[in-house]
Amino acid sequence: MGDSFGQLFRITTWGESHGGGVGVVIDGCPSGLPLSEDDLQYELDRRRPGQSKITTQRKESDTARILSGVFEGRTTGTAISVMVSNQDAKSHAYDHLKDLYRPSHADYTFEQKYGFRDWMGGGRSSARETVGRVAAGVVAKKLLHHWDKIQTIAWVEQIHEIKSSVDKHTVSENQIEASIVRCPDPEASFAMIERIHEVRKSGDSAGGIIRAVVRNVPVGLGEPVFDKLTADLAKALMSLPATRGVEFGLGFDSVTLKGSEHNDAFVIREGNIRTSTNRSGGIQGGISNGEDIDLRIAFKPTATINFEQDTVNRDGREVKLKAKGRHDPCVLPRAVPMVEAMINLVLVDHHLRNQKTQI
Repeated sequence: MGDSFGQLFRITTWGESHGGGVGVVIDGCPSGLPLSEDDLQYELDRRRPGQSKITTQRKESDTARILSGVFEGRTTGTAISVMVSNQDAKSHAYDHLKDLYRPSHADYTFEQKYGFRDWMGGGRSSARETVGRVAAGVVAKKLLHHWDKIQTIAWVEQIHEIKSSVDKHTVSENQIEASIVRCPDPEASFAMIERIHEVRKSGDSAGGIIRAVVRNVPVGLGEPVFDKLTADLAKALMSLPATRGVEFGLGFDSVTLKGSEHNDAFVIREGNIRTSTNRSGGIQGGISNGEDIDLRIAFKPTATINFEQDTVNRDGREVKLKAKGRHDPCVLPRAVPMVEAMINLVLVDHHLRNQKTQI
């Protein structure tokens, strides 16, 4: 089953969009790490629905409860269990979808695989499942900061055809959080918000790109062949709902260069081996090289739209569907903390694995 992720730092998420709640079990966290429900709440508030006028208006406080693995404010080294109750599940809003397959959703594939499906909000395929990922990402974030002061920061770089201009070397979390769309470029942020309002008003949706940078990365994270850091990061990010692509460094643009133009030359900087450029995005041979990890993640437009669409029902008849209910017209503003969480989960797992590579 695909409910678990990671090796030494392993998480298992559970729960459905319209069940009693959602959560996560975290295995492999070392003992002694300061951790509170308030730590979790900050990141969950960045992910929660209803946080602004451009997100779904489902009203969830997403209040986290730590059920195990923490005593007197510190992790015990045993499994950490976190639960978030569902408070505003309106299952009746999905009654009309019980016998229909929504275009570009997981309805048809889930039913074909398992023989039946949870039609209330998509069940496990709903983005509500990511609550557990974000909660676990908080623990990973705290560990990475404790070990190497590693900082993962992500922001919305593009929505539809509106692109931002941001200095990835200096952009800060405060700048990102100052915008409800989580784009630190004020001019682009305004245009993005307007575009989201436009598509919502028309009943449509929009996709875009999230940019992420990881700073203070040590040399040596990642393992050759099948557990390359690029491979594990790509898997982690592609497991998020609505993702369609991940690229590192210059990514697909690198195909327009020759090797002499793309190679990152080694130099000595402040007594350390560094690279003069970072076209490979901080990872070479699947292993971090000490430069910032630089990546971009593409998200498709939200599949739920208020347009009449062609579909089929469980009886095999072609029918029309006009979806009802609450949804994000653009998932990117709420996906920023999800991206950061998945990156941090991969990095902390590889950090723990790296501790056993040398004696």
